[in-house]
Amino acid sequence: MSRPRPVVPSAGQESVWDYPRPPRVEQVADRITIRLGGELIADTQHAVRVLETSHPPVYYIPIDDFVDGVLTDAPGSSFCEFKGAARYFDVRGGGILAAGAAWTYPHPTSGFEELSRRVAVYADPMDECTVGDEVVSPQPGGFYGGWVTSSVVGPFKGVPGSLGW
Repeated sequence: MSRPRPVVPSAGQESVWDYPRPPRVEQVADRITIRLGGELIADTQHAVRVLETSHPPVYYIPIDDFVDGVLTDAPGSSFCEFKGAARYFDVRGGGILAAGAAWTYPHPTSGFEELSRRVAVYADPMDECTVGDEVVSPQPGGFYGGWVTSSVVGPFKGVPGSLGW
């Protein structure tokens, strides 16, 4: 499959096709919040985001900025060729359980050390995830964990036909 035609970003936007491969970790100035079951379960101004070609940013929140008890170990693991071995969490809030909806890299590979005490969350099973004042949309396809905001343009990995990108 050939590379898709990137959307040209407008002023103040980024194209995910300008993101690097291997990915880059960068600090986030915006406040990040996550709500589940009507409750605020995470709130931080100390997030980082991982930028990777064709993917909307994945936001990683310090584990200490989650409400106590909302993250519990979940079965399963995965491996990223760049970041290393991931483990998963179930996320609970307001009586709702989102199984396997968060992950971390306890011992990330070189260059991704900032992720070791941080957690990323899939936006789709949450009530609401925000970057600044904007409610995010989940990355298409349900496999990847990027958060789509008005500041990024695609097309995004995860849409039908994107497996070969």
